[in-house]
Amino acid sequence: MKTTLGSLAVGLIFLGLWQAICSGGLVSPLLLPSPLDTGRYLVDSIREGLLFSALAITLGRLVIGYALGLALGWLMGLLLSVSALARGTLGLAALGLQTLPSVCWAPLAILWFGQTETAMYFVVIMGSTWAMAMATENAVRSVPPIYIKAARVMGSRGGHTWRKVILPAALPGMLAGAKLGWAFAWRSLMAAEIYVTIIKRFGLGQLLHFGRELNAMDQVAAVMLVIIAVGLAADRLVFIPVERQLRRTRGL
Repeated sequence: MKTTLGSLAVGLIFLGLWQAICSGGLVSPLLLPSPLDTGRYLVDSIREGLLFSALAITLGRLVIGYALGLALGWLMGLLLSVSALARGTLGLAALGLQTLPSVCWAPLAILWFGQTETAMYFVVIMGSTWAMAMATENAVRSVPPIYIKAARVMGSRGGHTWRKVILPAALPGMLAGAKLGWAFAWRSLMAAEIYVTIIKRFGLGQLLHFGRELNAMDQVAAVMLVIIAVGLAADRLVFIPVERQLRRTRGL
């Protein structure tokens, strides 16, 4: 309860400062719309169905792209954790590629796949897979060796050791990597939607881009707030409950 009240207080302070800056004439409305103008755009776009339509399209792309990136990242991370050859080749490539901003993949995706959904999925996957692979590798390699030795003393071997000892012990680190990968996937999708334009399938990124092109700063600010809200909602509704349940099952 205290955390919720604190968050509301911070939000109200932020809105108050924002409104004060706009009302005091410190910034031109063409550069920074007021909270009231932004709120009016949100209400109008919700009433017209434009915002919910764009949000649904964006979330659909995010779920598919992130799921593919998560599967590839976990598989790649497991491979890197057991193979020295893979760490010296694929691991080195992953280490370098995870530092590459996701927006850099957008022009290449357009050249390879055109203005298609595939291009967007490609950007999301390339923007999120590498970080999840590195996090998974670190999680598995950080499992205390005493766990594995104790399991082997009790007769555990091969796949049983992986299922009952290594993967459960590495799960917190893999979950942290999945959370990091989701943040990268969300950013990558916004970059992809700004660059890749699909007629009749406009997502939040396209709305943001069109607002900039039309100098409609109320639209830009409103879409940015929605993007932030989606990020917070995913953390509060998905990752925090999963982390809490993981701690509870382990007596933490």
